[in-house]
Amino acid sequence: MNFLDGHLFPENQQPLIITAAPYAPGWQPSDFPEDIPVTMEAQIQKAVDCYNAGATVLHLHVRELDGKGSKRLSKFNELIAGVREAAPGMIIQVGGSISFAPENEGQTAKWLSDDTRHMLADLDPKPDQVTVTVNTSQMNVTDHAEDADFKGTSREDMALFNAYKNMTVPANPGWVEEHVRRLTEAGIQSEFQCYNVNSFESVERLMRRGFYKGPLNLNWVAIGGGMDTPSVHSLANFMRAVPEGAVVTVESNVRNVLPVNVMGIAMGLHVRCGTEDVLWNPRRTAKQGSVDQIEQLVRIARELGRDIATAKEAREICKIGVFYDTVEESLQANGFAPNRNGGSQGFLRKTQ
Repeated sequence: MNFLDGHLFPENQQPLIITAAPYAPGWQPSDFPEDIPVTMEAQIQKAVDCYNAGATVLHLHVRELDGKGSKRLSKFNELIAGVREAAPGMIIQVGGSISFAPENEGQTAKWLSDDTRHMLADLDPKPDQVTVTVNTSQMNVTDHAEDADFKGTSREDMALFNAYKNMTVPANPGWVEEHVRRLTEAGIQSEFQCYNVNSFESVERLMRRGFYKGPLNLNWVAIGGGMDTPSVHSLANFMRAVPEGAVVTVESNVRNVLPVNVMGIAMGLHVRCGTEDVLWNPRRTAKQGSVDQIEQLVRIARELGRDIATAKEAREICKIGVFYDTVEESLQANGFAPNRNGGSQGFLRKTQ
């Protein structure tokens, strides 16, 4: 991106969009019963509480009454409808994995089948965004955690720990192309999960070849274990590749969440927090709920003089509901260089 003189001054930065991830599908409710909601009423109320604290994007997963992550689209429809009514301005972003929590002790943690994930395009009411993973990759969410991060939680069970340690993200090119096509057809924005420069480059090629023609909203996922590393060097390297028109949210896990978010706030990027990413406060002296994490980021942003985005501003920044007619229009709107006139964009290119 074009970090010009004054880019660290708050008057030259967009209002801060905070994404809340409060549903914690990788944890069990017993890991933080005071904060992880289980009943539908509690899940809706958690969204309202996060919104009132300053979050304008809700990263949504759903639980069944037994505490397990729901894989029933009817439950997603129910939660989306409830949040729409209770916090109508909030951007609803459905986690594209549906739920990667193991069903039983020792089972592999994994995404659902490709066909099942495609059904997210049929959600009713439809969400504003669905997260789209790009490029199949390892997702070892335990990689840069410490033993103390799991002390007193379900992940002290080695069978469960190993299930998460060996988790992978299935996102082959054919699936991504079809998934993005279906989401676009349904009027749902793809929110791309980028694990490093390589996955971003794959997104760029999707756009250059016409598979996705819309605003570029990205999550830079710095959780190690096959994803990027939570380092200022990795973030700077990633941002060098991203065009000026992109909206970038930084994401990390365990106790790296807060420092990575502080870097994002200072640089003019956007942030994500919540119990899905971290259960603990910075010193790990106590657990810290999603609302407390949001309020902490709001305080830090205000100390830096940066405004917090309203729901209306967040929708305008993310360009919710906007799609483009042509590849050329999409590239120009996002700040990419145009395709070479007459040059090859790759053998996968389709005539639109």
